Amino acid sequence: MELHFTFTAELWPWSSNTAMTFVRLPVDDAEDIREFVPVRRGFGSVPVGVQIGDTRWKTSVFPDKENDTFVLPIKKAVRTAQKIEVGDSAEVTITVQLD
Repeated sequence: MELHFTFTAELWPWSSNTAMTFVRLPVDDAEDIREFVPVRRGFGSVPVGVQIGDTRWKTSVFPDKENDTFVLPIKKAVRTAQKIEVGDSAEVTITVQLD
């Protein structure tokens, strides 16, 4: 079984390392992930498949306790391929495998 989420979010830089770029998941999606994936990996991460445009990859989402959600890293290769940068919004689809 899988959980699928599609949302649009703005890319923002990590405060201590502006080369790292993230998007925040909608709070409702984060609540569903916490409900269906109660046991998470290191740092509370959840492995996901991601698609932005025609670029797909595997990574993890990480808890963002300050905003009660998860953050998703968007690597440079994806930003370059999809011609997006900090401040742009992107449509993101994530898939969480439920085993």
